[in-house]
Amino acid sequence: MSQVVSVSRLTTSEFHSAVFALSPSVAVFDCDGTLWSGDAGSSFMKWTIETGLVSREATDWIDGRYRGYLKGDVSEIAICGEMVQMYQRLREDEMRRAAKNFFASQIEANIFPEMKQLVDELRARGIDIWAVSSTNNWVIEEGVRRFGIPADRVLCARVQVKDGVVTDTILDVPTDEGKVASLKRAGVTAPDAVFGNSVHDAAMLAIARRAFPVNPTPALVERSAQEGWPIFYPASVRPA
Repeated sequence: MSQVVSVSRLTTSEFHSAVFALSPSVAVFDCDGTLWSGDAGSSFMKWTIETGLVSREATDWIDGRYRGYLKGDVSEIAICGEMVQMYQRLREDEMRRAAKNFFASQIEANIFPEMKQLVDELRARGIDIWAVSSTNNWVIEEGVRRFGIPADRVLCARVQVKDGVVTDTILDVPTDEGKVASLKRAGVTAPDAVFGNSVHDAAMLAIARRAFPVNPTPALVERSAQEGWPIFYPASVRPA
């Protein structure tokens, strides 16, 4: 028999009030599913395949790996790294143009207005804002520009770029406990407010003075109930 999960939900006004009541100095946001709906990482992978940006060889390789991930044979951290490595030998300026076109055409309309309003207000108050994501840095840096978050406050899956060319040398893949480790390397060890939507954000949420699950997946709803974290759904994804 399935267990009934009891967790309190915040309205938009309650959500914003709870954030500002903290008088935060540092706020950390996951991106996919938190600032906008959908998974920009896998969507970008599919879009670059469909538009012919990547070679047939790279397409066949990542397709096999992604199928393995969906079956549980490839780990979250592995696939997130490989979804950046698949662009090796392409020029970074090409990747940035692709990310710009992709985000504008595929993701921008999915930005949660409630989250945009919140980030804008936090920025206006001079609060230090970080974006942490296991999606590649080209897409996330492009996306969070809409929120006024600069590239030097973005921690993402990324590879080394040498002489303007993308390599397969992984520099970081922030997911699960890796998100906490990436923040720590950046000097962020005790953020006031952390916002995330999936169980892969749970470790990061747990280090916050207050955790804010946003548009939570079922696994994060369950974790939120255990931890006593109230949850928030933006209007466009709010369950009945």
